[in-house]
Amino acid sequence: MALIAHHGTPGEATKFADWEDAVAARGLRLVGYSRPGYATSDRDAGRSVGDVAADVSALADRLGIDRFVTIGRSGGGPHSIACAALLPGRCLAAAALVTVAPWEASGLDFFDGMAQGNIEEFGAALRGEDTLREWMAAHGEGYRHVTGETIAATMGDLLPPVDLAVLTGEFAEEDAAGTRRALEHGFDGWVDDDLAFTRPWGFDVTAIRVPVRIWQGELDQLVTVAHGQWLADRIPGATFTLAKGHGHLSLALEHRDAILDDLLAAAGLDS
Repeated sequence: MALIAHHGTPGEATKFADWEDAVAARGLRLVGYSRPGYATSDRDAGRSVGDVAADVSALADRLGIDRFVTIGRSGGGPHSIACAALLPGRCLAAAALVTVAPWEASGLDFFDGMAQGNIEEFGAALRGEDTLREWMAAHGEGYRHVTGETIAATMGDLLPPVDLAVLTGEFAEEDAAGTRRALEHGFDGWVDDDLAFTRPWGFDVTAIRVPVRIWQGELDQLVTVAHGQWLADRIPGATFTLAKGHGHLSLALEHRDAILDDLLAAAGLDS
């Protein structure tokens, strides 16, 4: 049995490498990949969130994986949910951590409580690719050369103090290295993620029948609690776990074991 992991935005295949021991301890094979346009993955211009289903199917076929569970963090969350929606014969359960909701989510104030930098980024995406690339040129270049020592300052007011506190040492070095790899050939993956988030996702979340687990940090400023709650309220049978006192980064670091156990229980693999 495999766990297929969807990295955040921006990100690439190794962003869940620090989960490997915990995943292996539960008898699972950890599989990470880089979405189109990131690292050395070819761009797929105009891709939707739902297009990930074809990519994951091809990846699973190539690796001899029949059935799997899946997890996504931040920008990977919608892609994990897409696997639940579109691959019900293979995806046994999905977990989405600190995940954004669809742009036109009825009853959700998308920007309420969100950090100003994220509001500006999504705003640029809504105005189209040219405007978004202008925003990337002005604000994204620092991420292409980020280091463990500079990553906290580069992210600036996007993170609450609880996240800045964990963005140090080995974790900061690994996160920075992954971000550099993600953007080594440019911003295509980041651009296409943002555009996909602000367009129709390519599936109806209310039609999902595969178990979905939504986890959210109470203090998250990149993706606010309302996004996760909106998804949990509309995906049939989904559960919502709010991590008190945690943010966008600290949630996964402090609750990794609980998240994995919850996911396996949802898939009926906990016995």
